[in-house]
Amino acid sequence: MRIAVLSDTHGLLRPEVMEIVNTCDVVLHGGDINTQRIVDELSKDKPLYIVRGNNDKEWAEQIPVSLRFELDGITFYMVHNKKEIPRNLTGVDVVVFGHSHKYLEERRDGHLFLNPGSCGKRRFNQDITMAVLETGNGEIQVKRIDIPHTDTPVKVPVGTDTRKAVENISRGMKKGENIKDMAKKYGCSPEFTEQVCRIIATHPGVTAEGILNKMEVNRIQNPSCKNPSADIQ
Repeated sequence: MRIAVLSDTHGLLRPEVMEIVNTCDVVLHGGDINTQRIVDELSKDKPLYIVRGNNDKEWAEQIPVSLRFELDGITFYMVHNKKEIPRNLTGVDVVVFGHSHKYLEERRDGHLFLNPGSCGKRRFNQDITMAVLETGNGEIQVKRIDIPHTDTPVKVPVGTDTRKAVENISRGMKKGENIKDMAKKYGCSPEFTEQVCRIIATHPGVTAEGILNKMEVNRIQNPSCKNPSADIQ
């Protein structure tokens, strides 16, 4: 069995993603779908297992926040946010989650933990990814899929200017300033300003440090640097 695993599409179902999905037997979606259209498209001709993300509001009330199910003799548990994974995973082979937009594949304590990353709207300059699982005889093979794209790179302020820019945009957003005016006022690109605003809007209470972690600012400004907080939510 081939299983397409994706998450955080945020209203964008890329043709390149559908090319991969169409080669699979089943689809798993880890939440932050944003539109019913994506649910309909993914479930059109194959089984779809899907959970609700923090950005999936009234329209998604019928979508569960967590799922436990079995495919090809393998037990899956799926939830959007890693923080909501239960401590007791007895009988679970694979845990699928999303939210952070960062790919993670880890085998620990007899479980496979898999975050396929985001294959929807690109957050800053992070990779656009999904995964494909191949099962057979109780074994699981995981393949990370990097989705090619032509998304315009987001210019990120360098060094301490990054934190200052994030803090300024946060204050400006609370005052009701619009993106265009903030970008000009604080010397940032409109694309950078819009993405910071999107994180603030969808993650109430997020701090400047939290936004920097989501940006993977260390890796963006120094590609050789391994970000120790690679899966901070």
